[in-house]
Amino acid sequence: MTLKFISFLIISSVFYGCSKKGTDIPIPPVIPASFAFSSLKINEISNNFNCFNVNLKPTVKLKFGARLNQASVSNSISFKDNSGGAVSYAVTLENSDSTIVIQPTLFLNGITLYMLDISTTLKSATGGALLSAVNVKMTTAIDSVDKFPQITDQELLTLVQKQTFKYFWDFGHPTSGMARERNTSGDIVTTGGTGFGVMSILVGIERGFISRTDGLNRIVKIASFLKNNCTRYHGAFSHWINGATGATVPFSVNDNGADLVETSYLIQGLLCARQYFDGLNATETSLRSDINTLWSGVEWSWFRQPNNQEVLYWHWSPDYLWAINMPIHGWDEALITYVLAASSPGFSIPKSVYDNGWAINGQIKNGHTYYNTVLPLGPSLGGPLFFAHYSFLGINPTDLTDLYANYLIQNTAHSKINYYYCLDNPLNYNGYGKDCWGLTASDDNISGYAVHAPGNDLGIISPTAAISSLPFTPAESLAAMRFFYYKLGDKIWGDYGFTDAFNLTNIWFADSYLAIDQGPQIVMIENYRTGLLWKLFMSCPEIKTGMKNLGFQSPNL
Repeated sequence: MTLKFISFLIISSVFYGCSKKGTDIPIPPVIPASFAFSSLKINEISNNFNCFNVNLKPTVKLKFGARLNQASVSNSISFKDNSGGAVSYAVTLENSDSTIVIQPTLFLNGITLYMLDISTTLKSATGGALLSAVNVKMTTAIDSVDKFPQITDQELLTLVQKQTFKYFWDFGHPTSGMARERNTSGDIVTTGGTGFGVMSILVGIERGFISRTDGLNRIVKIASFLKNNCTRYHGAFSHWINGATGATVPFSVNDNGADLVETSYLIQGLLCARQYFDGLNATETSLRSDINTLWSGVEWSWFRQPNNQEVLYWHWSPDYLWAINMPIHGWDEALITYVLAASSPGFSIPKSVYDNGWAINGQIKNGHTYYNTVLPLGPSLGGPLFFAHYSFLGINPTDLTDLYANYLIQNTAHSKINYYYCLDNPLNYNGYGKDCWGLTASDDNISGYAVHAPGNDLGIISPTAAISSLPFTPAESLAAMRFFYYKLGDKIWGDYGFTDAFNLTNIWFADSYLAIDQGPQIVMIENYRTGLLWKLFMSCPEIKTGMKNLGFQSPNL
């Protein structure tokens, strides 16, 4: 047997054996090709997975990379609102069954987040699996229908004042009459917010919301409680007070004593009340006496610390002394503190403390241009808008100048820059625009509470910011007020006026009211309309003298 023949037998035997054995191995199944999502269109416009300003009955088209199994479509779709409620919808297929078309059968709600999800249970016509789920977030546009009947602008201004006034009247503490910090604060009342509340009561009398007698009696209660029940620290009050007992409520670990800035807001309001209640009857005479006792008892100059520094300090604690050690430097909300300190009948400060402390030897000047607007003072882009509000509830900035600025120009520039920043909307937050603007300190859904400003923009609009800027930006502020009331009124208009803030990117609306945000709205609307609080505060003879001593010039001094 030749070697060639033997080799043939071996190869044949191997081949025969393999062939025979192969008939016992199952043929592996053919796995259908998987497929992917291709594109999203809403109302024929290409979109991403987080869409804003979607109309209330959108047509949503989701295109995939394969023809779809019709039977698998319905079970793969989930369409819900942000509370988990199912949305009724119609579904069809287009483009050779590769595109799902979804349309709600009823109109969606405005300013609401909806989730449209396509799960991996979606199959192709050949049985292939969707590679990954598709998750679409759609935030609907603001419903353009007016939430309340149209009224004149003057009627709207009065309505906002009247409704917001109710915070201080209906919600004032029953024992002390003082303003609660917020609508959930229980016995905690606020010193500065009470000053704003006193000014608001004066507006309430002038507007006929309450009688002069009722307003007088409420302020008498407040002044009496402050004089007889509250702890004072070298004449100054704490930030928070127990409205039932007058005891100090610590604001923070080391802050359980004097708060000079909060005391300033309180005294600003009380001095306006002193000037307003000028009658010769015993009640008004006694009130003026109590206010003078509180006013003259604040040892403003003592807050330069024992070594008489050329600056005032914000806090002092009987337990921690000057531990916080926070000088009151400008530009911020505390100009009123230096004005009152210079005007004090017994504890005044010299001009050098204003120049070196508040003005930091001129370092409060800015002079840069933002959005084609020159900002005379303060931080870049102006900071939060309460800088232009709190001190100027009483101080009239009209034609008011000193070495550092014209204060009407300053506050107008600050307000305009805040407006233009929101119009520019560099961080692309939903809802910002010509009718929806205003960044200031307020509640939020990000950190709970924050100082919102162009340098710390979290997408939070606070109605008080635009409304309280009315004397400086009347057209822009009125437009915002109309928008807040007519278009967002079903979300943010309540028992005490506009709620504190909202976020149209995350779809959040506060249900809170804060005294320091409600008060400036009433007061600044009135200053815009009649100048009432400006006239009262600037009529104080001590204020005239003190401001002149600081170098201020104004026809009102």
